[in-house]
Amino acid sequence: MAAQSFPDVQLIQLQDVVKKYPVGGGEVEVLKGINLEIGRGEFVSVMGPSGSGKSTLINMITGIDRLSTGEIRVDGNPIHQFSEDQLARWRGRSIGVIFQFFQLIPTLTILEYVILPMDFCGVNPAGGRADRARHLLERVGIPEQAGKLPNELSGGQQQRAAIARALANDPPLLVGDEPTGNLDRHTAGEMFALFESLRSEGKTILIVTHDPELSQRTRRVIRLVDGCIADDRANGKAHLQ
Repeated sequence: MAAQSFPDVQLIQLQDVVKKYPVGGGEVEVLKGINLEIGRGEFVSVMGPSGSGKSTLINMITGIDRLSTGEIRVDGNPIHQFSEDQLARWRGRSIGVIFQFFQLIPTLTILEYVILPMDFCGVNPAGGRADRARHLLERVGIPEQAGKLPNELSGGQQQRAAIARALANDPPLLVGDEPTGNLDRHTAGEMFALFESLRSEGKTILIVTHDPELSQRTRRVIRLVDGCIADDRANGKAHLQ
């Protein structure tokens, strides 16, 4: 499918975002005044050494963790102002999160697992949720695995199931923290091809990765060092900050 172009609209906006954690009798500053914008329809990777703040940045954007100071808006929503209940409702409908360790539920079939977010958020008529789940499993290339339990699938198939679940409520944003970290290189490459296909359909994709080769398959690379954006590369050109 040929890539489409999307309006230059910012989906993610971070302004002066600081995150501090209490340590002993003091604090450690993990994010140090991050300013960042990510446009709708972008495919962006975040890189940096261990401890640079990559996962913390992702957790700020998804609302899994709270900032210390600053502002975060996702699709116009000021999530830094949301209550925990508001965050949970917003996250369920607006973001698909993909983890390194798949986090499938061992007692649910793959079909039931993909239906679960729709049940939680009341998305789609109840009678049509199974059909949507089957469509998503076909979209990620594992329709024949619908009735199986997670332990009957390979690692690559489990990650495809996790992506189908992330897509269940049709969120505009997919976020992955090392989503290919437990996959071999060939399977990881297939996952990135799937991400690019989803981006071409309008999804915004934001992932953390340690793999420089895979990061070069994204449209933009942001590098964190010591809690700051050290550079931001698009089309091979670096913009130091």
